[in-house]
Amino acid sequence: MASSAEQELPHRPKEEGEEAGAPSKSALKKAAKEKEKAEKAAKRQEQERQQKEKAEASDTSKHLYGPLPSSADAPSNLPKEKFTELAELYDAKEDQEVTIDARIHNARVQSAKLAFLVLRDEAHTIQAVIAEGGTNKISRQMVKWCGGINSESIVRATGLVKQPKEPVTSTSISNFELHVEQLYMISEAAQMLPVQVKDCMRAPPMNEDLKEEAETDAQGLPVVSLAARLNNRVLDGRTAANQAIFQLQSGISNLFIEFMNANRFTWINSSRLAGAATEGGAGVFEIKYFDTKAYLTQSPQFFKQMAIAMDMKRVCEIGPVFRAENSNTHRHLTEFTGLDFEMVIKNDYHEVLAFGEKLMLYIIRNLQQRPEYKRLTKVVDEVFPGAGDFKLPPGDEAQRFTFTEAVNLLNENGIEASESDDLSTPQEKALGRIIHDKYNTDFYTIDKYPSSVRPFYTMPDPSNPEVSNSYDFFMRGQEIMSGAQRIHNYNQLCERMRANDPPLDPLSEGFRHYTDAFKYGCAPHGGGGLGLNRILQFYLGLPDIRFATLFPRDPGRLAP
Repeated sequence: MASSAEQELPHRPKEEGEEAGAPSKSALKKAAKEKEKAEKAAKRQEQERQQKEKAEASDTSKHLYGPLPSSADAPSNLPKEKFTELAELYDAKEDQEVTIDARIHNARVQSAKLAFLVLRDEAHTIQAVIAEGGTNKISRQMVKWCGGINSESIVRATGLVKQPKEPVTSTSISNFELHVEQLYMISEAAQMLPVQVKDCMRAPPMNEDLKEEAETDAQGLPVVSLAARLNNRVLDGRTAANQAIFQLQSGISNLFIEFMNANRFTWINSSRLAGAATEGGAGVFEIKYFDTKAYLTQSPQFFKQMAIAMDMKRVCEIGPVFRAENSNTHRHLTEFTGLDFEMVIKNDYHEVLAFGEKLMLYIIRNLQQRPEYKRLTKVVDEVFPGAGDFKLPPGDEAQRFTFTEAVNLLNENGIEASESDDLSTPQEKALGRIIHDKYNTDFYTIDKYPSSVRPFYTMPDPSNPEVSNSYDFFMRGQEIMSGAQRIHNYNQLCERMRANDPPLDPLSEGFRHYTDAFKYGCAPHGGGGLGLNRILQFYLGLPDIRFATLFPRDPGRLAP
């Protein structure tokens, strides 16, 4: 029941025409405004549709651009001639008609009648011009569309090669440009990219700062950190320098293959899985293998030796190597690519050392002399200055030192070193500088390491067991290969294993199949394992091995 105060409250009089439950006057006004707004929007859309239809109807070149037609829908004007690689246009002819597939490196509209593109394929770029008119009656609509294509999109362009009035200094092909007659979209890139390829083309920070934050250079331009590059490897990998780096990496592999084939080596493909943590057990990745444990191999060392025991005589392979070492340095990875070889020794273990030296001289000299590799090195040098200044001594012999001679060189230059200890990284780098200055070479080898710093399977020097028949190869003062003559006598091998620190059981499940190979008789042999990533890094003088690795794996990185 309402109180007396509530009963006495006055009631608002109803407005004329207002009925109970009907919309208020203000609601009706709001609805009318919304209706008017919708009608205007519809009218505007209709006008835009009509304008678009009118523009399309007047577009004299609508068949010359847009999405790439499927083969079934392709108009008769699509080019039927063979495609041309962008790299072939350095030697093109004036007015030569070509069809190329390339990425849009840059696109801009100069005016309603003129647009410019920079087309890119691998490390090669060329300027493309889209101008209103011409033989194909190119329309302004086509000019606008071409100038608005997102960077990194893939297009198919047909046009005439022309000489520009002045060389185009911003592209690798400077003496020609492409006057576009047709342009079709093959694959459109997103408008917003996490990093710009053009920013990745500038030199990265040369320190070990891997932080994520964006930085700018003295001109205020973005500087993309190493971490940002690796996190966006697909985009970063499109730069001219990266294209050149990994083509050179392929070249090193091919040169290794050439040399091995010329010297009658047999290619093998050993397993990367082992049932036990061999070679001492340290630094090995453990994985689940059905209901038991398995391990990723540290190297193909045991398998190469077992292949020699099969009478293969000379074997080699290229494959991944895994090291579970928590080393966060500029030259260490948890996975890298190994170039491995092993061979029978006829008279003296220096046969193997000399073979390895000739192999490296072959690789480096061909990198320096073959025109394509020289061109690629020059591309890298534009971002990493000094990439082409690797030094080699004249002649066919590598600069070779004994371990004692290397220690003496260090001591003579005021850097303390001992013949009984392995060289530290700072000592190795200092030695590289000394040898570079004194002998004018960035590649050299060191022979006769102390037995105490080499693996158990390394053959001791028969005349001095304190020294081993082992060697390391260096580029720019940093190790790229470790090798040696191996122990091939079963009893001697078992004795060395038991004397190891910590002791190793030659009859254990992890070693039994390996040691048995020598129980059945095995020829004297030796070999080595080269690091492909390090050869590339130190040949080019790259500041970090990750620049020389397509998808690097280190203690902090498992992706992409």
